Amino acid sequence: MEDMRKLSLEASAREQLDKALSDTAGRSATTVYGGHEHALRQTLIALAADTTMDEHVSPGEATVHVLRGRVRLVAGGDSWEGRTGDLIAVPDARHSVEALEDSVFLLTVVKLREGT
Repeated sequence: MEDMRKLSLEASAREQLDKALSDTAGRSATTVYGGHEHALRQTLIALAADTTMDEHVSPGEATVHVLRGRVRLVAGGDSWEGRTGDLIAVPDARHSVEALEDSVFLLTVVKLREGT
């Protein structure tokens, strides 16, 4: 059985935002659970205000849980704005994420298995 782990998302969010604000690209990310060997991956992503994650496709089902700030998820002609506490289901389409203010969100992805 895997060891139980506990993590303060609040403390990690502060740390990632500090890194993003001092990074010339205005972003920082760390995987807090899962990874390549797991179907589930959770990543804390911090973006400085007016920073955009370029358009991309998700490798599986995904959600964005806004931990602080305000973000906009854009897919084609549609967009969804999320504030602290909001959960956005990521569409199965090319999309981007814009930080409308200094923001941190938890990206949760369940990778699709081959042949499904």
